Amino acid sequence: MTTKIELLPNDSATDYRTNSLFRLTMRRIVRQRSAIIGGTILLFLVLVAIFAPAIAPFDPNFVLIGHEDIKRRSDPCIHLLGCPEDQPQHILGTDGNVRDVFSRVVFGTRISLMIGFTTVGFAILVGTLLGSLGGFLGGWIDNLIMRIMDVLLAFPSLLLAIAIVAVLGHGLQNALLAIGIVSIPVYARVVRASVLSVKEQEFVSASRALGGSPMHVLFRRILPNAIPPLIVQGTLGIATAILDAAALSFLGLGAQPPTAEWGTMLGTERNQVFTAPHLVFYPGLAIMITVLAFNLLGDGLRDAIDPRLKN
Repeated sequence: MTTKIELLPNDSATDYRTNSLFRLTMRRIVRQRSAIIGGTILLFLVLVAIFAPAIAPFDPNFVLIGHEDIKRRSDPCIHLLGCPEDQPQHILGTDGNVRDVFSRVVFGTRISLMIGFTTVGFAILVGTLLGSLGGFLGGWIDNLIMRIMDVLLAFPSLLLAIAIVAVLGHGLQNALLAIGIVSIPVYARVVRASVLSVKEQEFVSASRALGGSPMHVLFRRILPNAIPPLIVQGTLGIATAILDAAALSFLGLGAQPPTAEWGTMLGTERNQVFTAPHLVFYPGLAIMITVLAFNLLGDGLRDAIDPRLKN
């Protein structure tokens, strides 16, 4: 009795292993409670950002003077919770320029998510290129790249971002560039460490023995296997980028008024902590929830992807 064994082509075998690994990773992620909670909160924030014009009752920069009989920095008013019907309803009150705080917080979700994804995407792209080249080529190239990264890491990230913005000029775009630059060394070191580990594996040696070019080995064999730690670090890095952007805006170096950005809202009304605390509490709460969502998601991804941790 003979058994017929059908071998899969190389591409089909690779696709099968990739799909199996993907399904295994997804099952691990689903079992991580922190990842589910963080992902759910993040999905909610993304939906709020997408449907902000439908959710917000007013334009975020619309000044209500002359349109409603309402005072500056009025308290939250919700008719269903007992607020008099003769008063205009503003769920989170109004700010010092008589603008609806709820609308500004909702539209601020767009800016904060854009800040996080844009800056981290830029940092990952540049950091991956530098870290992979340094780890793969080694020698003086590796030393040069890593010494530059060490110099950047020697400065506190927020202080370095402030210095860069001071040179480039105030504004949201310059703040994004500054945050992206100070984040590059972290991702470069993560990728370099992964590349140094993966390039010693047997399948990389086999690819070289079969005549694979250095760039083919790096981008088709090594980098795909060095991505998991980068995903985790990137998810956690988005939370840090949002906090740094809010700090720069709070100091007047990031988004400029009248942009509906949470850090700017905090900086504008920072002197009203005791007289109108809702103007500081709600933007701060929005920042906290967003950062918490990315931190929970990052922790869950780390626990699911890292094979050294038990699931």
